[in-house]
Amino acid sequence: MEALVLTQLSIPEIRQLFRQELVAYFSEAATQSAAPQNDRLLTVTQAAEFLSLATPTIYSLVSRNEIVYMKRGKRLYFSEQELTAWLKGGRKEAAEAKLPATTSALRGKGPKKGGAK
Repeated sequence: MEALVLTQLSIPEIRQLFRQELVAYFSEAATQSAAPQNDRLLTVTQAAEFLSLATPTIYSLVSRNEIVYMKRGKRLYFSEQELTAWLKGGRKEAAEAKLPATTSALRGKGPKKGGAK
């Protein structure tokens, strides 16, 4: 328990201290609620449902190391947050955004030096 200190404070000083404590309390509560929720571990069946894939497809992705997983004994587990990140990492660019990269890849490394012969 904290030590009790008696002082002669005016009412405005007491109000100011009280306000400071309230601000500190509510700012701490806001940062705690903004913290990410605990990550949920999923089984193979739950991961298949989460990703809308068949269970054999999950096993296939695991065997090719194409999906993030954890293994404990003979059981596989999947982090829901890591699966979400894995899904987001597989986004495809729009066709317009790929066009310059595709044309430069088709040409090789770029225009040849020395011009046309």
